[in-house]
Amino acid sequence: MLKSPRALVMLVITVLFLISCQKKTFDEKGVAFSISDTMLEKCEFYDASLQDVKNDVRLFGKITVDNNRMAHVNSVVGGNVIKIYAELGDYVKQGQPLATVRSSEVAEFQREKLDALGEVAVAEKNLQVAKDLYNGKLNSEKDVTAAEKDLARAQAELSRINEVYAIYKLNEGSVYTITAPISGFVLAKDIYPNEQIRADISEVLFSISEISEVWALANVSESDVAKIKLGYDAEVRTLGFPDSVYRGKIDKIFNTIDPETKAMKVRVKIPNANFQLKPEMMATVNVLFTEDKKLIAIPSSSVIFDKSKNWVMIFKDRNNIETRNIEVYRQIGNITYVSEGLKAGEKVISKNGLFIYDAIND
Repeated sequence: MLKSPRALVMLVITVLFLISCQKKTFDEKGVAFSISDTMLEKCEFYDASLQDVKNDVRLFGKITVDNNRMAHVNSVVGGNVIKIYAELGDYVKQGQPLATVRSSEVAEFQREKLDALGEVAVAEKNLQVAKDLYNGKLNSEKDVTAAEKDLARAQAELSRINEVYAIYKLNEGSVYTITAPISGFVLAKDIYPNEQIRADISEVLFSISEISEVWALANVSESDVAKIKLGYDAEVRTLGFPDSVYRGKIDKIFNTIDPETKAMKVRVKIPNANFQLKPEMMATVNVLFTEDKKLIAIPSSSVIFDKSKNWVMIFKDRNNIETRNIEVYRQIGNITYVSEGLKAGEKVISKNGLFIYDAIND
C-alpha cells in the first residue's frame, strides 16, 4: 500500500520512463521499426556486387585545335591592303575572300602572261610558215623541227604562268584576293586596312581552323606517368561549361618531360560538333583506368557518413532493416568501392536511406 500521493506520482513516472527506454531499444535493433508504404515507394534499392575497381587521375591542361585541320594564310605578293572581309571568330568557307591587296606584282604577272600569249602566237605562225616552205621545197626539215621546238618552249612558258595564276588565284588587273584555303573559324588575324605588306616577309595574316574535333592537351606529373596508357578513357571538363562532360580516349602520349613544368603531355581527341569548346579554354582531364582487383561496389548515394564512420542501410524486408558500418576503399563518381562490411548480393537502400537511418538511430 502506497504511503502518499507523492510516492504514487513517482511510481508512474518511473514506469513510463522504462517503457520509453524499451521502445527505443527495439527501434535500434530494427524490431519495432517498419517502413510505411509511402516511404517504401520513395526508396530505391541496389544489390551489392563484386566489380573491377576503377580509378582515376586528374590532370590539368587546355583545349587546342587539331593542327592537322589548321591553315596559316599569308600573301604571295606585296602591296597595299584595300579591304578586309573576315574578322576574328568568323566562320569562313573554302575559297571565300578574306582580303584584297592592290599590288604591282600582280600587274607584272599579267604582263608576263600577255607576253607568253604573244610568244605562243608568233611561234605558231613561224611553224606554219616553216611547214609551207618545206612543202614548197624552199627549206629543210631541220627548219620545221626548230620551229616546233620554239613553239613547245613558248607553250611551256604559258603553261607555267597559267599554273601560277591557278595556284595563287590571280585575276586580271592589279588586285590580288587572299582567299580561305579551308573552311573553319578565323582564330588569328594580323592584317589591317591600308597596311603595306611585303611578299619577302612570310607574315601569317590569318589562321583558320576547323574545330568540329578538338584536342585536350593535359600535363602529367612524373608521379603519375606510370599510370597513364594509350586508349584509357578520359572525361574533360571546362570552366566555361562546368556541367558538361566531354568524353574521349588518350590517343597520344608525348614521351618527353618538359624541363620547365616537369610534366609529360597527353592528348585526348574530343568531338565538338556544336563548336562549344574553344581553343585555349582551361580544362581538367579525368583519366579513368581499372585496377587489378575486385571489390564490392554500391552507389555512392547509399553511403551515410555519421559519427566519423560510413554506414549503409541493409534492407531485408520492410520490418527488417540493419544499420551496417562499412570500410570505404575508394569513391569514383557515383560508385563507392567497399573493402569491409558488405557481401555480394546484400541489398542496400540507395535513395532516401538517410531518412531511414535517422528514424532508426536517433
